[in-house]
Amino acid sequence: MFKIRIRHTKRYKEIINTFLRNGLSHFLFRLGLTNRDPKHEGDGMKLQDIGVKLRESLQELGPTFIKLGQIASSRRDLVPPKIALELEKLQDHVASVPFEQIRKIIESELEGPLEDFFGHFSEQPLATASIGQVHVAKLHSGEEVAVKVQRPDIRPTMETDLAILDDLASFLESKADWAKTYRLHDMIVEFSRSLNSELDYHVEGRNCERIGQQFEEQREIVVPKVYWDFSTDKVLTMERIQGIKANDFEKLDKGGYDRKLIARRIVDSMLHQILDEGFFHGDPHPGNIFILPGNIVSFLDFGMVGRLDNKMRYHFAPLILHLRNQNTEGIIDILAEMGILSDDTDIYAFSRDMNELQSKYYDVPLDELSLGTVFIELFQAAQQHHIFIPTEIAVLGKSILTLEGLISKLDPELNIMEAVEPFGKKLMWKRYNPKSVIENSWIEFIENFGIISHFPKDLKAVATTIRKGKLQLNLNVHQLQKYLHMLDRISNRLSFSIALLSFSILLAGMIIGSAIIGQTNVLSHFPIIEASFIIALLMFLFLFYTIIRSGRM
Repeated sequence: MFKIRIRHTKRYKEIINTFLRNGLSHFLFRLGLTNRDPKHEGDGMKLQDIGVKLRESLQELGPTFIKLGQIASSRRDLVPPKIALELEKLQDHVASVPFEQIRKIIESELEGPLEDFFGHFSEQPLATASIGQVHVAKLHSGEEVAVKVQRPDIRPTMETDLAILDDLASFLESKADWAKTYRLHDMIVEFSRSLNSELDYHVEGRNCERIGQQFEEQREIVVPKVYWDFSTDKVLTMERIQGIKANDFEKLDKGGYDRKLIARRIVDSMLHQILDEGFFHGDPHPGNIFILPGNIVSFLDFGMVGRLDNKMRYHFAPLILHLRNQNTEGIIDILAEMGILSDDTDIYAFSRDMNELQSKYYDVPLDELSLGTVFIELFQAAQQHHIFIPTEIAVLGKSILTLEGLISKLDPELNIMEAVEPFGKKLMWKRYNPKSVIENSWIEFIENFGIISHFPKDLKAVATTIRKGKLQLNLNVHQLQKYLHMLDRISNRLSFSIALLSFSILLAGMIIGSAIIGQTNVLSHFPIIEASFIIALLMFLFLFYTIIRSGRM
């Protein structure tokens, strides 16, 4: 705390005074950020009232805190629903920057007079936000473009705020168990990384192009073109998209648009980004989705994106299927494989709460289930058991929830829980088709072989430790099932890999040996290759079925 006051005294006081002025002194005191005891000021305060005060405080503190609040609204595993709903209302709109300052920034960044690059440039902004504002312009070649220009001196202010937040997070982790449990400092580091990416318009431009490449063969989905010759890290020039906002239902109906088709295209395109590509629009609210003639869907604003690696996507597919089938054990197994269950997690208590959550939806028809809501309640159950949800999964849950809010109004009959099923099955097949299983098993075999090769040395080290009387055993009975599950999974993979590899080596040796010797024997009159192939296939299918059925692959 001393370091904070020395480095950024003025800004730190502004932050504290803003929260005090908005009636949040009770919570600052409980966090240890102020010595002033407000007595019973916060007693009986409703969560919604806290949310309102918090939203007003963050709005007043500016861009860094507005972004922090917007991201916090997606962390339903950490933030109570009523507060999160208030934080979703944080507005990114601020007073516009005078055109003369905008001109200076563009000319400095593009290194020349504004008129050398644009045939026309509107002085009035089309939209304003906390980080930048957008102007309509026209290139000398005739293309109409939207030019996003970063606000002057925004980076130093944000860097100061981020430094203060980093110090605060470290302080809270040293004083409060909850901050350490939820790795508050790691979250602030991730937030800083994300915000710094938003400050670099090169990153947003590359995000735009990457998602555009996903739909190169699909004319019904449009992503604006980036004009790199007129773009820098502070100026981003993109194709201007003129259409109807996805939630302007009156205009859509008057224009004769097919709302059901639009809803299906939005859902399928988002699921394609999430489950097929693993790189998706992180903020698909209606203002970022425009509808063009012909029911064409266009995505805008790629400052916030989500990422899911192959393993995370492969986990996501069975997680959805387990949620649908109300398979609590399957859900817990997937969470364990994802590595988000901590050593302190009480598996039995968590299973009980998950069963209660599943029973809530037992008699609810599939077409009435909200995948976003189920995710949020799963996050909340995890939070109660101090289970940390990865940021990418939290962003995914928020994206799905936002998407469902729009889709439910475009086409109330379309359900994302149903729409996601074919994508999930495709992912499951991709993961468990014979080619992928063999490739993954070989990789697992190589990795585990390294462990096995070091086993004698490790065993010797353990024996030495025991002889010296220095062996310490720390066994958590609640975690026993988890470790048995991991051992079972490893042994199955090793058995699968070794059996196939051994049989293949034996078969190859017999064939090569017979060919080298050139002698006639009993085997020469027997269709050994065909028979071996059938035996290998049956062995593969049997092992594959056994391991998949056990759920320990």
